[in-house]
Order: sequence, then structure tokens, then C-alpha cells
Amino acid sequence: MADIHIRIEGRAGRITLTRAQALNALSYEMCRAIDAALRGWADDPSVALVVLDADGEKAFCAGGDIAEMYATGRAGDFGYGRRFWADEYRMNARLAEYGKPVVSFLQGFVMGGGVGVGCHASHRVVCETTRIAMPECAIGLVPDVGGSHLLARAPGALGAYLGLTGARMGPGDALHAGFADMFVPQAEWERVKQALILSGDVGVLTPSPPPEAALAAQSDLIDRVFALPDLQTIATALEATPGDFAAEALKALHRNAPLSLACAQAMRRNLGPDSTLRAALAQEYRFTWRAMEHGDFLEGIRAAIIDKDRRPRWQHASLSDVTGAEVDHMLAPLGRDELEFHEIEEGRT
Repeated sequence: MADIHIRIEGRAGRITLTRAQALNALSYEMCRAIDAALRGWADDPSVALVVLDADGEKAFCAGGDIAEMYATGRAGDFGYGRRFWADEYRMNARLAEYGKPVVSFLQGFVMGGGVGVGCHASHRVVCETTRIAMPECAIGLVPDVGGSHLLARAPGALGAYLGLTGARMGPGDALHAGFADMFVPQAEWERVKQALILSGDVGVLTPSPPPEAALAAQSDLIDRVFALPDLQTIATALEATPGDFAAEALKALHRNAPLSLACAQAMRRNLGPDSTLRAALAQEYRFTWRAMEHGDFLEGIRAAIIDKDRRPRWQHASLSDVTGAEVDHMLAPLGRDELEFHEIEEGRT
């Protein structure tokens, strides 16, 4: 498959995203290929660990390839997107629960679907260029691919800030927020990968001192403002807070889809720091299952990707217009359409 290179080298199963020209955007076929490789290697004694990486300097994976979702959704076919999300989320769970070490090397942009592939690995390596974000509220979605689980476990109200604003984390911030495990200068990556391939032992991973976590310096402001109970109260507090940091956060809130923001905030409250990844994925799926038919997803993609006018016409004019009933509807159980994990349970093969 041209977009992904899957093979066994030495003691390692290797998965390399090879769509550098498209910032390694994750297609449905790539998701299925990753899942199939993991299933195939689960009981293969020759594979001691898995190495996940990507070609190109700009991005490990800047998100999901959503053009087909948009086209099918605009035609009234919501089934394709629902199948994509369901299979992608099950792949995310398989990565997180894998019985062998998974080492991901996360350079450049790691956003949305890239977080789902790279940030559920057991050993997540970042470098100088790493920029991790969950910007889904800007396109009428919510932080998904298990990102809501990571955000719920971030210290203080940092997860709320990251999910509502879509702010980008550098390597130090990613470590601070729990999206990464170690910093290794990119110049050392090839040597480290070869050591993993030859030894099959994650003990060869040696972290270097990470850069400063810039967001840690803003923790008092973030915890004070983003722990507030509703979006309008958060916005009012930001308006009253001097400085560029508060101003940029407020700008992001007003730019993003109000329904998505309200649902993202509710999802974080529902999860809490002790929730499981599967619970997060199931809740995310309730939103994404409805996102094209009842949410702002198609309009968000139109404005950002198709027409590129950056002027989305959201369903709600302001943060205070979203009702609790609307949030409850978007996150309500799906009955027989609930996300299931049967194929992972059945022998994990």
C-alpha cells in the first residue's frame, strides 16, 4: 500500500506512514492496515515490539483524511463516516492495550487522528519539532480517537484548556500533559530505531532532558479559568484577564463550534481522571455517530478544507446558545449502534 509501509525488521514489527506530501493524513485504508498488522503480530514470536514512525519532517500525522467523509456526508450517506470512526477507534484501543511494547516517534504535527495512532503507544518519543494538538472543535467535532481520555488525565484544568482551544503543545508541554513519555533529539532517532530493531528491547530507549513546558508556567491561570462550570463563564473570565495568553484562548473559543465546545466540556466531566480509554472512545463515538447529521461537522469541513473561507456558519451564534438538552442528545447512548470491542476481546487476534 503506497500510503503506509508495513514490514518486519529484525525483532520489530514496523509501521511507517508514507504520505508525507499530505502530512501523513490517516485514511480509512491506513487505519485498517495498521489494525491488521497489529493482529498479525500479536502472537508472532519473532516480533518483540512494534515501531511506529512516519516519513517527512513536517508531520508524524496531522489528522484524519476526511475528504471522503465530507463527500459521502453531503450526499446523505452517514454510514461511511460511522464505519471509519468505529474501526479507527477500535484500532486506537488495540494500540493502547497491545500485549507488546509499541514505540512511536512523533515529529512535527501530531493532531487528531495522529494522536490516536501515536499517543496511545506504550513508549511515546517526542523531539524538538513536535507539535501535538486536539483541534477538533474547530471543525465541528470533539476531541476523539481517545484524545478525550488523555485530556481527562492531564493535570489540573489543562485538559479542558487544550480540548476547548485546540492549542498546540511543544515537546515539553506534551510530556507535562501526559501525551508523551520521553524526549530524544531527532538526530538520535535512527540510531535508537536500529537499536530497537536489533535488540527487541525497549531498554535501549534513553531519554534526554526535555525542553521547558511553556504551559506549566500558565497553570495558575489555566486552572483558575478552565475549571469554571460553563463556556460563557470561562469566556467572561478570559475577557477580564490581561495578557496575550488569555486573549488567544478567548479568540479560539469564539472561533470554534459552540455545540462541539459544550459537548467536549460535558465529555470531560463525564470521564474524570480515572476513566478508561474504552469508556472515552464509546462516548466519543456517540458524538461522531451524530456529527454529520445533527452537528456542525460538514460545515466545519466546508469552511476549513473545501471552500477554505475560514468562515463557518455554526448552528449556534454564541457560546451561551447551546442548551443542555442539545448536549444530552449528542452524547446519548446509541442502543444497538453503540461502539463495541468484540473483535479485540475475542482472543485479541
